[in-house]
Amino acid sequence: MSYEMPSGMDAWWAAQPYEMWARARAERPVIRYEGNPIDPRPSFHVARHDDAVAVLRDWETFSSSINSEVIGTYMGELILGMNGPEHRQYRNLVAHTFRASVLERWDAELVRPVIDALIAGIAPRGRADLVADVTARYPVQVICGIVGVPLEDHEQFAAWADEINTGPLNPERGMAASQAMRAYLEPLVEERRSRPTGDLLSELVHAEIDGERLSDERLYGFLRLLLPAGAETTFRVMGNALFALLTHPDALAAVTADRELLAAVIEETLRWETSVTMVSRVATVDTEVAGCPIPAGSPVNVLTGSANHDASRFDDPEAWRIDRPPAQHLAFGTGPHQCLGMHLARLELRAGLDAILNGLPGLRLDPDAPVPVVAGFAFRGPTSLPVVFDPRP
Repeated sequence: MSYEMPSGMDAWWAAQPYEMWARARAERPVIRYEGNPIDPRPSFHVARHDDAVAVLRDWETFSSSINSEVIGTYMGELILGMNGPEHRQYRNLVAHTFRASVLERWDAELVRPVIDALIAGIAPRGRADLVADVTARYPVQVICGIVGVPLEDHEQFAAWADEINTGPLNPERGMAASQAMRAYLEPLVEERRSRPTGDLLSELVHAEIDGERLSDERLYGFLRLLLPAGAETTFRVMGNALFALLTHPDALAAVTADRELLAAVIEETLRWETSVTMVSRVATVDTEVAGCPIPAGSPVNVLTGSANHDASRFDDPEAWRIDRPPAQHLAFGTGPHQCLGMHLARLELRAGLDAILNGLPGLRLDPDAPVPVVAGFAFRGPTSLPVVFDPRP
């Protein structure tokens, strides 16, 4: 088996890299690639858990500035591309809005009503595609509601989110989506400047630390990051959780009977099939990882998906097990850039899975439909989840 990244859009979305990554962890824990159409520089992919943690925590040697070079082209000035004091100041401007205690207010006001309405829309039918009918709609509606974007426009934002996230694979489409999103948001931002409404957009516009507020470029950069990240990643990992439950009927029955098990379902799914499998860094000096020399200026991709399957960290890592002893995974990264949205993602997953189990009794895979699969190289999730259930009026 060779260590090759997929070539072309279809291969990128259909890839199954875990077997390759398992071989890499055993034989070549840092994989060198000779460049690609997006970036011609040789790049290094870190496959083992402990090496991944070391890279993500060492921001001075492995800078996140590469994110400004690549995805920053489509999103603008990004917190993901900052380091050190600049990053801490910017993160502090926005971090308070993502604390678990603050986000809980959205559970009853927004999250539960959104998911309950989606479930009510399909409950009488007795069958559905949980991706098309629920997961592709739910997180984007939640993040739009939290930000202050009208919920009726969520489908447009879902399309923009996908096009911005995959901008490096289709630059013209990604740039058009970036410009369209900013043009849409500008009048909302100006309205919140004069009339704050208590939503996240109002808080971001007026956030201030030591007399410093977000510049317009950083504000729109954060919104272009937040809306795609808050929608795309959660929708994929929720699909992965449902796939796991539907293909493990005993676990599905246990969780249906005891919702205290939902926390274990969520953490095990985040480890087993996280929606984003890699994090980008760039070496600031000549260095090495696991004995592999890495020249200054080289892109370094931390394979968090591979690290979460490292047998030195997780027993029987390829299996999805809700009885697994707790151990910290890397689905949200680690170090100074650990994901700001992790509390929101967990809240949405808990509420969403609970509502589905309540509202769709007898839930099971549709025996007349193709068996779903989780696929993808950098982004992973099922494209469809055909199910049947006991219809309810």
